[in-house]
Amino acid sequence: RPPPATSPSLEGTQETYTLAHEENVRFVSEAWQQVEQQLGGGPAGESGPRPVQYVEKTPNPRLQNFVPIDLDEWWAQQFLARITNCS
Repeated sequence: RPPPATSPSLEGTQETYTLAHEENVRFVSEAWQQVEQQLGGGPAGESGPRPVQYVEKTPNPRLQNFVPIDLDEWWAQQFLARITNCS
């Protein structure tokens, strides 16, 4: 009998990103930047529908210390890691 298949270890594996993956991340990042700009007031004289910010009435206490990820910083770290690994 062959030994049972095991899942590959995450150690030593390098994530690969496809062009489609990077395009999706870029799209979401740019769209989010637009929303943040509109929520912050945006340029003077801009009209049209504006995003509505949702605020939870009774926040979950387990999420009290939640810090969202900064995608720009994360991508910068990934880029530098790839450069370092190629050297």
